[in-house]
Amino acid sequence: MAQHNETGKQGEAEATRYLREQGYEIMARNYRYQHAEIDLIAKKGKLLVFAEVKTRTNLSFGNPEEFVSYTKAKLVMKAAEHYIFATDWLHDIRFDIIAVTIAGNELRIKHIEDAFF
Repeated sequence: MAQHNETGKQGEAEATRYLREQGYEIMARNYRYQHAEIDLIAKKGKLLVFAEVKTRTNLSFGNPEEFVSYTKAKLVMKAAEHYIFATDWLHDIRFDIIAVTIAGNELRIKHIEDAFF
């Protein structure tokens, strides 16, 4: 597997761990609908969070959160709409970005709530 795929998997694992530590229940990982994918779907009380995880090992080209494009956000929202209807979710939702930076032995997680809507 390519190194960037391994980095992405590690970032998603760290984001999952982080959300669990914050009291979220992970409902789904890598949820797919048509051409769209949601990295993590988590629930905390009556709030459902659709999270896009971006992981970088080098900040030379910018912070991880800067790599979530408008097109990607629209795809996440499309898949989220499908998930909401499929599970009959009737409460609040939120779209977050979890930016993971892994540089050597240093791990940094930045959780951006209400990143797009």
